[in-house]
Amino acid sequence: MGKFLKGPTLEGIILGMAIGLITGIGGYTFLYAKGTSYLTNNPEACANCHIMHEHYNGWIKSSHRTVAVCNDCHTPSGFFEKYATKASNGFWHSLAFTTGRFPEPLQIKPHNLEITENACRKCHQDIVEAIEGPYPGNIRLSCVRCHNSVGHLE
Repeated sequence: MGKFLKGPTLEGIILGMAIGLITGIGGYTFLYAKGTSYLTNNPEACANCHIMHEHYNGWIKSSHRTVAVCNDCHTPSGFFEKYATKASNGFWHSLAFTTGRFPEPLQIKPHNLEITENACRKCHQDIVEAIEGPYPGNIRLSCVRCHNSVGHLE
């Protein structure tokens, strides 16, 4: 019976220490970065990062502030899709901002641009159909190409 009750192995100790270290650093980072605020729809959460203050202030001045918050334009509408996007963006944004590896001015990534385009089209469907027409094979125009500062007035 004694042969089944072995003490911890060196690999087990190292794995436990690594998991503890990652959990501790991750937890501290989450609290320091006000991580729970990103689970809400409050636009002030986006301004937690100093680089986003200009975008937040631009949104305050825009006409969209009365009808849409950041999540309405920058996350998909489904619950799981929304929080998967928020988690992915949160990780990549925090990594970029922590390491200082991001373009200035900020540039939207293709996946997030598609999310924003779809949000424009959802809210402004009648206008989009009037411009593009309901014809098959039509070229899809980009909303933000011409209206890139609508949600974030400068």
